[in-house]
Amino acid sequence: MVTDGDLATGTHVVLGTGQVGVPVARTLLERGADVRVVNRSGTAPDGIAGDVDAVAGDVSDPEVAREVCEGATVVYFCLNPPYAEWPNQFPPLLEGALDGAADADARFVMADNCYAYGPTEGPLTEDLPAAATGEKGRTRAEMADTVLDAHESGRVRATIGRASDFYGPGVTASIAGERFCPEILDGGTVNYLGDPDQPHTYTYVPDFARALVTLGASERALGEVWHVPNAETLTTREFVALAGEVAGTDPSVRATPAWLARLLGLAVSEVGELRETRYQRAEPFVVSHEKFADAFASEPTPHAEALDRTLSWYRSEY
Repeated sequence: MVTDGDLATGTHVVLGTGQVGVPVARTLLERGADVRVVNRSGTAPDGIAGDVDAVAGDVSDPEVAREVCEGATVVYFCLNPPYAEWPNQFPPLLEGALDGAADADARFVMADNCYAYGPTEGPLTEDLPAAATGEKGRTRAEMADTVLDAHESGRVRATIGRASDFYGPGVTASIAGERFCPEILDGGTVNYLGDPDQPHTYTYVPDFARALVTLGASERALGEVWHVPNAETLTTREFVALAGEVAGTDPSVRATPAWLARLLGLAVSEVGELRETRYQRAEPFVVSHEKFADAFASEPTPHAEALDRTLSWYRSEY
């Protein structure tokens, strides 16, 4: 049985080596944990290669999932199939991962977002009902129910950490990713699929990773949903302006009208897939992490510092 803060004992298995999985693995390594990462290739990405045990496996196969999770102390579910394939690919991946964690008697931590709530009024808190109106949101809500039901039934000891739209070094597939940072560095125009003057919470992905590791080390986190810490909520226009100050440029932001977004969605599938969540960008989207802050140490990285690290990465990679 893992005790609070006991990270160095046993193996911590990170499923997925993408935008969240790599920071989780890096955070665990910094804290002295033995880390195994699992992906389709069996190759660890740059930055953690040589420091982790990397194995290949498709965890939608329960037998494979049990093999890659063998000996695990904590299993972190950081998998993220193609955006359009969430409804088809997420459920079997989650079921397999839960089987693997249960077989190893490991804690289970799911990295999640806020899609399950659907359109809401006021700040998002963990006690809101799942009221998603779109297919991806309903998929996320069903996944959360599956995890919490697995905990309630005694199948596995589990918890869920939820982030808002995130950004950071290595983050490209995000509204504050590769369509955002290069424009900031060039002093260009960020085209925003929503209203840039509405408040919008942004999560710095290393903060997300640290919060997931905190949840994985805590008995009190089990059986519940937690919003991870975020720096102060700004409007997207303010966020862009701050990023420009950090970069020493003068970028602008331009709202993409709904009618134009629909036309773009017909030509660019990725834009079309975002139509379901337009409410998140057209209305206030403020995510409260008061519950997490009351239970654990909560010191989110200030946006200016986080943007500096993020833009430095983009300068080196783009």
